[in-house]
Amino acid sequence: MTTNTSNPRIAIVTGGSRGLGKSTALNLAKKGVDVILTYKAQAAHAEAVVAEIVAMGQKAVALPLDVAQSSSFAAFAEQVRAALQSHFGTTHFDVLVNNAGSGLYVSLTEATEAQFDEMVNVHFKSTFFVTQKLLPLLRDGGRIVNISSGLTRFAFPGYGVYASMKGAVETLTKYMAKELGARGIAVNVVAPGAIATDFNGGAVRDNAQVNAMLSAQTALGRVGEAEDIGPMVASLVSEDNRWVNGQRIEVSGGMLL
Repeated sequence: MTTNTSNPRIAIVTGGSRGLGKSTALNLAKKGVDVILTYKAQAAHAEAVVAEIVAMGQKAVALPLDVAQSSSFAAFAEQVRAALQSHFGTTHFDVLVNNAGSGLYVSLTEATEAQFDEMVNVHFKSTFFVTQKLLPLLRDGGRIVNISSGLTRFAFPGYGVYASMKGAVETLTKYMAKELGARGIAVNVVAPGAIATDFNGGAVRDNAQVNAMLSAQTALGRVGEAEDIGPMVASLVSEDNRWVNGQRIEVSGGMLL
């Protein structure tokens, strides 16, 4: 097993220009980790996150990636390879956070095949094949975190398609942990509860009735913020949690206990 002890660790965070991904990228940087973050369309937002990370004294670069387009993943891996050499002076990275995604609120009776396929591509297929394409560049002893949802444990009507994909990600995580264990790579899944971001149209953040309802069902009495999740992910991939592997960790403030 090879380890990276002489240089800062490097993390890739998909969807790192906003929300949970942005919080994760910034909190990794606070812990001395360099970051490659991806964005779909908001290049300016991504570059602003890069600037924040650089201001902390860490290196960072933003790369475009549409996780719905699996045909682009091989080219993305080559972009990562080039960025590792040009920006970080190395050939491998240490941490992969599969975070990028989008929401869908539609009943099972009204969901279209196109909506279903989009959720498969964005959440399940991307987690599988982005990881597969990047594995040759992931250092032995590295860490992978897949982002799921509290909706795999509790059910709200309208989220069946989205939550089913996250359930698949949770099962995949166990198999990743099993198959990559020989390389010393630990793989875990983090399942946030309701978070007040612009995810899914900002419903949790902007709809006072929804916010109040979810807060009332959470033991800690409020909905989550992005900053409740990013520090936890950054901690999970640290050496302090090296023996945590193949686990689903819910970060929900105690929703629906």
